[in-house]
Amino acid sequence: MKLSGQIVLPDRILPGEVSFDGRIGAVVSVPDAPRRFILPGFIDGHVHGGDGADTMDGVDAIHRLARFHMAHGTTTILPTTITSPWSEVMGALRAVAEVCGTGIGAGPVVHGAHLEGPFVSPHKLGAQPPFAITPSPERVSEALATGVVRVVTLAPELEHAVTAIPAFARAGVRVSLGHTVTDYDGALRAICAVCAAGGTVGATHLFNAMAPVEGRRPGPVAALMCSDEAYAEMIFDTHHVHSASFRLAQRMMGGRLVFVTDAMRGAGMPEGPSQLGGQDVMIRDGAVRLPGGSLAGSVLTLDVALRNAVGSGGMSLPQAASLVSTNAARYLGLHDRGLIAAGLRADFVVLDRDLRVEEVWVGGLRTV
Repeated sequence: MKLSGQIVLPDRILPGEVSFDGRIGAVVSVPDAPRRFILPGFIDGHVHGGDGADTMDGVDAIHRLARFHMAHGTTTILPTTITSPWSEVMGALRAVAEVCGTGIGAGPVVHGAHLEGPFVSPHKLGAQPPFAITPSPERVSEALATGVVRVVTLAPELEHAVTAIPAFARAGVRVSLGHTVTDYDGALRAICAVCAAGGTVGATHLFNAMAPVEGRRPGPVAALMCSDEAYAEMIFDTHHVHSASFRLAQRMMGGRLVFVTDAMRGAGMPEGPSQLGGQDVMIRDGAVRLPGGSLAGSVLTLDVALRNAVGSGGMSLPQAASLVSTNAARYLGLHDRGLIAAGLRADFVVLDRDLRVEEVWVGGLRTV
């Protein structure tokens, strides 16, 4: 198979042609290539739902939300839990495990699960329901036994966090600091603990559900942005994060900044009332809010995040492509994707001149 167009590489846009089967064979220059853009497939490491479905609803819902996001360019996805009673969280992890085992025919790759909750601070829930619990050794072992946890959101100040952090890190799980009331020093200790255990550290939706940067209280944001090791998610729907804050983080973190959607079941649905973790929310003007006005997840898709990065964010298309693909692949240890290069998976998103999705290819097969 061959695709021709404006091929988006890390450092430039190449008018050319890419040949492939399940893997990329060659990328060659073609001066008169069509005026459409070929990007590496998008990777969403934090997504609760879409098209009316939610990860917590089970196998069929995971299929539905995954296919919805695939239509917007996502070729690798991590269905994400929400803080709920522990038995329900484990049920969701087992559902993700089942989908990982069977795959989604003509669908995106389900790489595993993001365990966001219930190991979060009860004082920084954000839109998480009030079922926060501590990461006891027994719960950590039970979660790891499913074999599908790839990222865990964890508040480092919780009881048992000092043992949970290295346990997750040694198991290859990305430990993402979030929904936390910790300060700069607490975040720095957690970053060091993950690295000492040989793990990879991240941040769950940077700037949100954590203390802000202040002159005398730099908070966890400063610890994460100043670290040479930490990655950070960002929800760039222009509601969760101001464009100037995005540009600051991008300048500080470069390839360690990763776009996610944090999308909930209302993504792709008409505006109006919806549900998140059993809570009533309202979708209006592209934002999701609890009755009190707090933001509650998003209705973002990664193609919109990319357009936001190019538009209000002022990024070049290669820079924006890294934010939705390359950086996430590096963070998650997915060395076989995230770039258009010989030998890697043939995961592509083809965009028109307005950066709207025209085609999606997963493992060399056209799915959209």
